[in-house]
Amino acid sequence: VIRHPKYQESKRIAIFLSMPDEIQTEEIIKDIFKQGKECFIPRYKPDSNHMDMLKLSSAEDISSLTLTSWNILQPSDDDSAREEALAGGGLDLIFMPGLGFDKKGNRLGRGKGYYDTYLERCMKHASGKPYTIALAFREQICESVPVAENDVQVDEILYEDC
Repeated sequence: VIRHPKYQESKRIAIFLSMPDEIQTEEIIKDIFKQGKECFIPRYKPDSNHMDMLKLSSAEDISSLTLTSWNILQPSDDDSAREEALAGGGLDLIFMPGLGFDKKGNRLGRGKGYYDTYLERCMKHASGKPYTIALAFREQICESVPVAENDVQVDEILYEDC
């Protein structure tokens, strides 16, 4: 991941804080700060499909986050001091989680459409749609995954042996 050309050229990067069954992102987050890049993480709004990408100030900043009912760390709802990526310069790159992927770039998420809705908002931003890379285990690559009309394909899927 850290040798990937898109990662190397990106300055503003959004990345998920991994759950136990996902590719672990902690080392990538540490490298984002080591490289002097800006790091944004998701804040999901429950009972909706709205998500914002909020800026982390450091890798250690993660320890100040709130654990949601889904067991995901994220900035609390009343945390208004953090920059939202689309309120500023947008994003260059988004690393995306998922349950399954196919080689055409289709992604099966957890069913709420958070990333698809966020990417639609990105397309309306002056900086345009960021490059998207899904991080997956080889076992998550399928022949095909179900897609809906509003699903946005990922630009690239990185997994072992790819």
